[in-house]
Amino acid sequence: MPVELDPPLPAHLQVEVTAACNLRCTMCLVRYRPPVNKLAGAMPPELYHRLVDEVPLRQLTLQGLGEPLLSPYLPEMIAAAVHRKIRVGFNTNATLLNRRRAEELVASRVDWLHVSLDGASAGAYEAIREGARFDTVIENLRGLVRAKRDAGSATPWIRVVFVAMRDNVAELPDLVRLLGEIGVDELRVQNLSHSFDDTDPAGRYQEIRSFTADQALWTGADLELAGNAFAEAARIAADQGVRLRLPNFRDEGGGGCTWPWDAAYITSSGMVQPCCMVMGDDRVSLGSLTEAGFPEIWRGEPYRDFRRRLASAEPPAVCKGCSLYHHTF
Repeated sequence: MPVELDPPLPAHLQVEVTAACNLRCTMCLVRYRPPVNKLAGAMPPELYHRLVDEVPLRQLTLQGLGEPLLSPYLPEMIAAAVHRKIRVGFNTNATLLNRRRAEELVASRVDWLHVSLDGASAGAYEAIREGARFDTVIENLRGLVRAKRDAGSATPWIRVVFVAMRDNVAELPDLVRLLGEIGVDELRVQNLSHSFDDTDPAGRYQEIRSFTADQALWTGADLELAGNAFAEAARIAADQGVRLRLPNFRDEGGGGCTWPWDAAYITSSGMVQPCCMVMGDDRVSLGSLTEAGFPEIWRGEPYRDFRRRLASAEPPAVCKGCSLYHHTF
């Protein structure tokens, strides 16, 4: 069956509205890079508005490596999407999500809001999310749920995202109990996103590569521990009425990724990448919005070649260590 190299423009984009972050999380590339100023790291509004004008979007995810609430332009970005009837949402570490901001987000009609929460205790959570306070995040999450209820609003859909690792997976059942008590809609559990095996073991990805090798559940070192935690979490979620999504931590082989046909990831500087799983703007680039419009890049030879290789038995090197490609995300 021939591979479609020139698909229609995507209906979904993931846009990094800022590269700046106020935390230094152990599993994130931000920790292993120099800090980024929140103004210098923000995507310029004119670049964003050009994107939403150029692409017939139905969905926009406003997040990347940075913390979206640090972008001074986030409210107008949400408003522009809502005005165009584009479904819009983002992921936040919730450290800045005080009651005022929660009320503003509910009023903005943002469709979904995902909160990163990788533990059920201060010790486990704060060891992972360096710079955050567990009690503050929990209170902010409670405030978001209350703001939504007080407004009588169906949106945003509130989902907590838990990155499962060897050091925190045992906390999962207690987290489900906590979220059920708070009134959170859903918990999504995911694996680490990439092994970074395609990078130089002694290069600039050395630290995050070593961290992943030590902490990833797919290595098989803690299958029994993870399996027990997943089973108990599923039982509690059913009792509490919390929607729960669990990942597969056994590698089923690669293939079947459709990102380069269905969507694209745009960095805050305007670099176009095939997906959000790449992490690192030096690993692959399919074009820059400072040099060409998105439709031109989408239909260009770098994108065509990437699609061709991804559909083959020998995918691009950056895909080989991707947990989405291996169906373990």
